[in-house]
This record gives sequence, C-alpha cells and structure tokens, in this order.
Amino acid sequence: MDFARAKGENNVTLSSAPPLSRYENQKRRDWNTFCQYLRNHHPPLSLLHCSSIHVLEFLRAFSDLNVGPPLSVDQRWSRYLDQFGKTKVHNQNCPFFGVPNPPAPCACPLRQAWGSLDALIGRLRAAYEEHGGNSEMNPFGARAVKLFLRDVRNFQSKSRGISYEKKRKRSRRNQKIIAVEDQVHQTHDDNI
Repeated sequence: MDFARAKGENNVTLSSAPPLSRYENQKRRDWNTFCQYLRNHHPPLSLLHCSSIHVLEFLRAFSDLNVGPPLSVDQRWSRYLDQFGKTKVHNQNCPFFGVPNPPAPCACPLRQAWGSLDALIGRLRAAYEEHGGNSEMNPFGARAVKLFLRDVRNFQSKSRGISYEKKRKRSRRNQKIIAVEDQVHQTHDDNI
C-alpha cells in the first residue's frame, strides 16, 4: 500500500487505492510463498538464479507426488498445499484406484487437484513477469514444468477414474448441420 505524508504534518496517511481482487490477493500470497521458499532453500536462492528445476522442486514439495526422479526437498515444505487439498487421489495399491465413485471410504490421502496446481503456476507465471522477470526466461513457463503438470494430471486421472480431456467445441457450421439433421430426423419420426 502507498503511504503519503500530509502537507505540513508528520502524520502518515494511507492513500485510497482500490481493493485488490480475489485473484490479485491470491497471486500476491502465492508469490510471497514462493519467495519464502527461495529464501529457505539451502543455499538461499535469488530470483535471478531461479530456474525450472527450482520450480519443479517447489511443486513436488507442494504436490507430494513422486513423478520423476526424487529431489531433496526440505521436509517442512512437504504436504503444505495438500493440507488444503480436497481431492481423493488413490494410491496404486488401493482397491479403488481408477474407480470414479468408490463404494466405500479408503485411507488414501486428500491432495491438491491438478487444476489447483495448474492455476498456481499460472498465477506465479504472471507474478514473475510483474516483478520484472523476463517473459522469455520465465521458469514457470518452462517445458519441464508443463510436462510435470501433465504427469500430475495423467496420474490423478488414472487414480480417480476420470478424464481431464478437453471437450472439443463444435464449429458454428457443424452445429447448424447437426440442428438441421435433428429436425429432419424429428420430422421423419413424427410422420411414422
């Protein structure tokens, strides 16, 4: 928040800035958490020396998913985001692995959903550039980070027995053709 001095006085008053949106607040919290992660890293890292390797280390600590080679991550960081997770991700040895609607509860942990991690990376990517980072060298947009998120998505999809595939939009032309075909079939059915 900006501070401004009142004329002729030593008091400090707050300037009236519009309140931040929910997205901006979350982005700021995420950025502060990532910067704290860099400060607590052994040895501490500056933002200039941060690479996709560090972003992956950060994500692996937060997602608690063993995709790829294990990395040495400080244990106090592990399961941080998962404590807020609401998504049941079944272990491979769970009888409900791959079952969309399990008939009974199981001991598998709650995790952060893939979409939450994807949104986190999107916010951090934007914050990196807002804090002076070069968009072409943004470690949050690196190929390795995208591949990691894809692996998380695929594992959670298999574990939960659901598909994260995007639904393809029909073009307007195809929608009109389908609508006409439906009308023809409906007219034909009415005549029978």
